[in-house]
Amino acid sequence: MRFSRSFFFWLLVLVPLLGLGQPGISEFYQASGEVRRWYFALSDLVLVLGAIAGLLGGLRVYANWQSGARFIDAQVMGWFFSCLFLALCGAFLRGVFGL
Repeated sequence: MRFSRSFFFWLLVLVPLLGLGQPGISEFYQASGEVRRWYFALSDLVLVLGAIAGLLGGLRVYANWQSGARFIDAQVMGWFFSCLFLALCGAFLRGVFGL
């Protein structure tokens, strides 16, 4: 009996305090503005990194092809689809964030 009274007392004291920590609408709009501000810089950075990775992958495939490596089709497809994935991720995130 004593346990249930103290439990309900602390429940009534702590539950309203937990509700005060929730962000409001103004914080949501502020965070949304920051996401939009940082999105374009980060998307450009990802595309540049993807271009560098594509060039390095192309050079690696070319070097393997010239050295006589047999099955380079898997390497070509792997590098191509990784660059395609980076490009499509940018378009997908742009749609998700509504930019």
